[in-house]
Amino acid sequence: MLQEIEQLLILQDRDRKIRTLKFELKMSPTERKDVEDKLAANAAQLEAKKQKMKELEVEKKKLEVDAQVKRDLIGKFRGQQFQTRKNEEFQALTNEIKHAETDIQTIEDRELEVMDQIEKQRALNAAAEQEAAKAKSQLNQQLVDIDAKIKTLAGHLEGLETERAKLTEGIDEDLLSRYERLFASKGDVAVVPVEHEFCMGCHMKNTTALVHRAKLGREIVHCQQCGRIMYYAD
Repeated sequence: MLQEIEQLLILQDRDRKIRTLKFELKMSPTERKDVEDKLAANAAQLEAKKQKMKELEVEKKKLEVDAQVKRDLIGKFRGQQFQTRKNEEFQALTNEIKHAETDIQTIEDRELEVMDQIEKQRALNAAAEQEAAKAKSQLNQQLVDIDAKIKTLAGHLEGLETERAKLTEGIDEDLLSRYERLFASKGDVAVVPVEHEFCMGCHMKNTTALVHRAKLGREIVHCQQCGRIMYYAD
């Protein structure tokens, strides 16, 4: 096998690894954002539950105030009853008191419902807070792991690019340029074996004469169909 072919095969291996690392690094911000979005979504869900609790507590307070207003009104009406001497006015005040008492009963029934909802919501919130804390811990650890992975990938990439620069030394510039174009356009497969007269890149058959030249290993041979650099697989 030609020395140039051996160099190109090693170079191709490094280039594949470099491309893989670059792709993983490119995807890392998206991966990180996905985790951050989950953190935000979990926080929003927990906040929604807390907001529900606040709304119930506000309603309970309002009901308490409304009930007290009605009680005060009843006290006022009863005071007026003691002061009036007219039977019609007394009866009208009695009716107002009954209406207020009915309103108080309705308010108190609703207040009991709200208190029951508050207790249930409190239990739901406690469980949600535990789950949210657990999820937050796990997601934050994922962020730490992603950042560590990015750092590791960047280190490996830097090492491979340094190694690649050394591997290209001594390779003919025209050959290197041709290889790089093929690598970019042929899906990371620029240098391929030829087996039974078939190019293992495009799987098309080449002439016996061309395959024989590849087998001799004295020159760079290109596939007649796809242009890839071929070498004979022993």
